[in-house]
Amino acid sequence: MKSKSAILPHEWIFGAYLISMYGRLVPVTGFLSRDSLTYLALLVVNLVLIRRCLSHETGLNWRLRLLFHPVAMNVCYTVSRTAVPTIHPFLEDTFLQSMDHALIGTNLSLRLEPFVHPALTEFFSFCYILFFPNLFVGMIYYFIGDLELLKKFFVGLFSLYGIGLFGYSVLPALGPCFALADQFKTPLEGWAITRWNAELVRIGSNRVDVFPSLHCAVSSFILVFDYRHKPWRFRLYLIPCVGLWISTIYLRYHYFIDLLCGFGLSALSLWIVHLYSKSPRTHEISA
Repeated sequence: MKSKSAILPHEWIFGAYLISMYGRLVPVTGFLSRDSLTYLALLVVNLVLIRRCLSHETGLNWRLRLLFHPVAMNVCYTVSRTAVPTIHPFLEDTFLQSMDHALIGTNLSLRLEPFVHPALTEFFSFCYILFFPNLFVGMIYYFIGDLELLKKFFVGLFSLYGIGLFGYSVLPALGPCFALADQFKTPLEGWAITRWNAELVRIGSNRVDVFPSLHCAVSSFILVFDYRHKPWRFRLYLIPCVGLWISTIYLRYHYFIDLLCGFGLSALSLWIVHLYSKSPRTHEISA
């Protein structure tokens, strides 16, 4: 067997996020709080899996090592609901609104209010909710396929998540639907999908997940990655993906600056994948 194992780019980036959250929590909550121990435990598990793969590099150990990050991402997203308010107790909606006004002079969700219609709300709710099956299916699809392609996919996706989750901790916000609720005159009414989507957002949101828009960042990253590696998936998801981007504004979940930085984060992650792809690696791994 020939191999050249190293810490992958997303492991550095996501690891730095874990360390930053632990380091910011400990002075406030102590070493033994649930949230601080969660970040520390994730960091230790990641190091153990990396070490196991370095000492015995097999396809199974690689996939276990890579599988850590989807699990850690979901844990960190959930824990952010309590951890972020602990280290950053005030919301930044006013600042994000000011950024929108500086860039475009208005709030786009308010601008779209005259076009609100139950049929449009149902369509955009459908596009928004498709984010979750697309992400889930995409991760499974690449996970069970070629190992080197899986590495590239996870390098980009979880570099993106590491930076994005850090963004939640620096500029936590609720979004226009809450922060500007008194300025909207027309409710977002639809039918079954609208109600289902609204309930999922209500239950699933960690209440700090606005900046940057990871819905835009992740969906655009997957779209471009699919275009390069699995064109049929790109063609299948292109229109719903564009609908998703519009839905983040129409459904009043995000500010314009969130989308702008989300797309910028996607571009950065694709660049990280490009650099990783060009780096010298040996691909022979024992079964």
